[in-house]
Amino acid sequence: MGFAIAEQLAEVGANVELVSGPVNLSTSNSLINITRVNTAEEMYHACLSVFPKCSGAILSAAVADYRTVDISPLKIKKTEIDADVLTLNLVKNKDILAALGNIKTKNQLLVGFSLETHNEAQYAIEKLKRKNCDFIIMNSLKNEGAGFGLDTNRISIITSEGETIEYPKKSKNEVAWDIVDFIITRYF
Repeated sequence: MGFAIAEQLAEVGANVELVSGPVNLSTSNSLINITRVNTAEEMYHACLSVFPKCSGAILSAAVADYRTVDISPLKIKKTEIDADVLTLNLVKNKDILAALGNIKTKNQLLVGFSLETHNEAQYAIEKLKRKNCDFIIMNSLKNEGAGFGLDTNRISIITSEGETIEYPKKSKNEVAWDIVDFIITRYF
């Protein structure tokens, strides 16, 4: 969704700073500057660096909540481990959306995404408030055509004022336009 949203924003004339994890996507739009990162830590620092210069941010990346404490530079071979069970120690990744919500000014727009497996609306509303978002885009794995690895999505926009706007299943480009149109209509 991030690249689709960036493309739609650029189409309406916005200068876009796109921070992207490792994906096989690209853009040729001169209004989009891409910062490529490989880890959640790198994404955290890139977003904190770019955000103060921006009118707003839309955080659509599905950054893992946890990462392994130790990273092996080589494949861990089962012949090298003397156990049938391998235990990994995990540590929390920094919360990018919460960090931006803490430094957001009254003149900046902050939009988050919420993908849940249950209690979708409740968790999305809690996230919206806890992370100081102006609105949150909720999608559910229960909805056919929504989620990862698909060319379609189905979203609901929940505002900080408590309004929920539901959209039907559409292509990701059409969903991206719905998000950009909502921003233009409501905030600019």
